[in-house]
Amino acid sequence: MGLTNSTMGIKAVDSGLKIKRHTACDQVIALAGNPNVGKSTVFNGLTGMNQHTGNWPGKTVTNAQGYCSGKNHSYVMVDIPGAYSLMAHSAEEEVARNFICFGDPDAVVVVCDATCLERNLNLVLQILEIATKVVVCVNLMDEAKRKKIKIDLDGLSDQLGVPVVAVVARKKKSLSRLMDTLDTVIEGKNKKTPLKIRYPQAIETAIDMIEPLVREKSGNRINSRWLSLKLLDPDPSLIQEIDSYLGEAFLKDAALSSRVQQAIEMLQNRGISTNKIKDMIVSSLVLTAEGISRKTVTYAKETYNNTDRQIDRILTSKWAGYPIMLLLLALVFWLTITGANYPSQIISTVLFWFQDRLTDFFHFLHTPSWLYGMLVLGVYRVLAWVVSVMLPPMAIFFPLFTLLEDAGYLPRVAYNLDRPFKRCSACGKQALTMCMGFGCNAAGIIGCRIIDSPRERLLAILTNNFVPCNGRFPTLIAILMMFFVFTSGSLSSSLLSAVLLTAVIVLGIMVTFAVTKLLSKTVLKGVPSSFTLELPPYRKPQIGPVIVRSIFDRTLFVLTRAMVVAAPAGLVIWLMANIMIGDTSLLSLCATFLDPFAKLLGLDGVILLAFILGLPANEIVVPIIIMAYMAQGSILELDSLTEMKQLFVANGWTWVTAISTMLFSLMHWPCSTTLLTIKKETGSWKWTALAFLIPTVIGLTTCFLFASASRLFI
Repeated sequence: MGLTNSTMGIKAVDSGLKIKRHTACDQVIALAGNPNVGKSTVFNGLTGMNQHTGNWPGKTVTNAQGYCSGKNHSYVMVDIPGAYSLMAHSAEEEVARNFICFGDPDAVVVVCDATCLERNLNLVLQILEIATKVVVCVNLMDEAKRKKIKIDLDGLSDQLGVPVVAVVARKKKSLSRLMDTLDTVIEGKNKKTPLKIRYPQAIETAIDMIEPLVREKSGNRINSRWLSLKLLDPDPSLIQEIDSYLGEAFLKDAALSSRVQQAIEMLQNRGISTNKIKDMIVSSLVLTAEGISRKTVTYAKETYNNTDRQIDRILTSKWAGYPIMLLLLALVFWLTITGANYPSQIISTVLFWFQDRLTDFFHFLHTPSWLYGMLVLGVYRVLAWVVSVMLPPMAIFFPLFTLLEDAGYLPRVAYNLDRPFKRCSACGKQALTMCMGFGCNAAGIIGCRIIDSPRERLLAILTNNFVPCNGRFPTLIAILMMFFVFTSGSLSSSLLSAVLLTAVIVLGIMVTFAVTKLLSKTVLKGVPSSFTLELPPYRKPQIGPVIVRSIFDRTLFVLTRAMVVAAPAGLVIWLMANIMIGDTSLLSLCATFLDPFAKLLGLDGVILLAFILGLPANEIVVPIIIMAYMAQGSILELDSLTEMKQLFVANGWTWVTAISTMLFSLMHWPCSTTLLTIKKETGSWKWTALAFLIPTVIGLTTCFLFASASRLFI
């Protein structure tokens, strides 16, 4: 099944980023670099809190702009997406290429990793072909020193023909040298001539045939040598950008088209096909980077990267890799479960104390009881439960997740899971999006942007919901503690809960593999694509910045979206619980209606209705169950798991009900926040509907089979 970028809601042509200048004199700087080189750390160190974020027009790729000043100039720093190459293979690389080529930045700063400079030089060389004002920022010099890597910075500058600055981005003082150098480059004081890449003679001859006419007709608006090279190996998305930048008349010019065709025919007569042109271009860049690296970088071979390799022999081995992943997963869950209890109680106490004050205020105003019930017992109370239940686990889980990412472990997870995903005709990067889904499935869906192939991106989006999010953890943990752990509050009970929860997660992962395989053989047929997976060096994580970044970028973002959909849900739940038909509430009538079908699934009508009403936020499922069982008119929760278990057992719960509820919690429709995110990311209601139906059908089927089998043994 063929998929185009438009299918995914991603346009091929970037319509340009609106630069937000503070003053007309601000210089626009593109901050480029490979992934995992510390580019964002450089950006944050330079701009601090003076930042603005958004999406590139026509893209779901996030951009960030920030403001900073040198001694002589003020700058708008544009943090473009990390890219290994300007020969775009993904939306991120396409955006990076387009801004450097057609965004008219005043200069480009290329951030490189001092510990793997040779690989980073490939991007530097491609940028030198386009931009005239370039600064190479060699970051992580402290890591290089630790690994006994020495870089001849002056020699590197001479080889490249542009200024080279060494920094340790974590130390803001070292960034002052970068700003001084940038001032010099902006003022045109760089006296060196940027390196000109030499290609095989046949390609150089073809460039010489085209370049004079390109220079004449483009009016020097873009580097004529680079453009001539790209016309020999045309990329459809690049051609559209050139159309937009120079106008369609440029490429449709008869003289230029004829000259390009002559150059291509000349190459073909020499046995150089279009595919071979690309190989020769890439080969020239790689060989040039190797040559520069040999002349400027020295390292102690007996110790270089030795520690990282020894660790990787364990963490990525066939026998130890998977057990260690599971142990770390269980550890993260244990820390989340243990650490979230007390903050949840404190936040709940504070929020419900404020509810009492709201109650006093409404009574003081003599507000009608129905209005008080709708706003306070309905909307506010649901919001209070969502915040108190959801915030503490996320505030613990997301930083732990980010610490693993910052330390360099998550790419090893993707490496370990690449083979099973390949067997499912999917991409190993899907493992990273699954990890993001543990915190929030909506965040996991957004994370699918890292997958280049539209088909594989859809596979990851459609199966992300089988990883239980932070909102489903309270339900799973509560049921585990009540029916399978038996004791609460002790170290052993929290450890056992974490182990059992990990087993549930593993089941979700196995279902993910199975559904991915099924989809890749049916509606999303295709061959798994290759991708570059860089295993970055292990680094000491920055605990302070990690906590701040994870709370603001992930926790509060996800919590805000959940609150937006939970507020109207609270109103609906209160209305259903208080609208009476005879002596029975609408909530009870709906539960009674659903009960026969729910019994087939090992559930009851109340549980199934709670999941339906919990569509806006999974956190409110258990409180709705309690409210319906106790025939209360507002959402509530019991003070202890013992009381909750007694209530559930009194209403017919058995171990079969508990397991069926856990299975359905693991495999049922995504929450409304996730569904809206899927619609935004795919641009299609069809894929959104499929993302709803797939887990729902599997959840219903699994519960029915389990309940039916259990009846044979009871």
